[in-house]
Amino acid sequence: MWTTPIDLYCERLGPSFWAEPVNALSNAAFLIAAWAAFVLWRREGRGDLAILALILVAAAVGLGSFAFHTWATRGAMLLDVIPIGIFIYGYFLLALRRFLKLSWPWSLALLAGFILLSNGLASLVPRAVLNGSSGYFPALAALIAIGWMVRARPAGQAMLIAAAAFTAALVLRIVDLDVCGALPVGTHFLWHILNAVVLYAVLRGAIRDKASVR
Repeated sequence: MWTTPIDLYCERLGPSFWAEPVNALSNAAFLIAAWAAFVLWRREGRGDLAILALILVAAAVGLGSFAFHTWATRGAMLLDVIPIGIFIYGYFLLALRRFLKLSWPWSLALLAGFILLSNGLASLVPRAVLNGSSGYFPALAALIAIGWMVRARPAGQAMLIAAAAFTAALVLRIVDLDVCGALPVGTHFLWHILNAVVLYAVLRGAIRDKASVR
């Protein structure tokens, strides 16, 4: 049922709307990241509609995650995971086309494989293992691999910085339920904040990269 309550995080102790205030409010970091990226886009990347679309998706990530951490139902979970997936897959495709200069057939084939791998890991690995974070590891690998291949460019440098932040974010997501005894609020809110850093870093890198090759 779409209205079935979900309790997945250390901070949540009941079904009420504000049962996860820190997790919910920390999603403001995504809105700040999206706004900062938009300001940079207006100054240096105006006209790049692909980046503008990703900026809008970054804002949707924050709104969707806020909805999930307040309503906390199966239906609200879709508002959380769909924008995240769109951003990851959209940026991956952008990186293949713009940074690696791959053809559309190759890019779409690699994107399809990437989606299958990400969702396959998420489905096959039990949530109790890595606290449901297994599906994010292909994204981390992509950040490192593509970032290293174009490390001399602003986009590559940004992706490597984002990979470091994303690694820390994943660790904090994984240990959330394990630290409840010592830290009742958990660490999931730090996953939000660091992921906002990740999104801003890769958006900034893409904007600066295109500006540098004009």
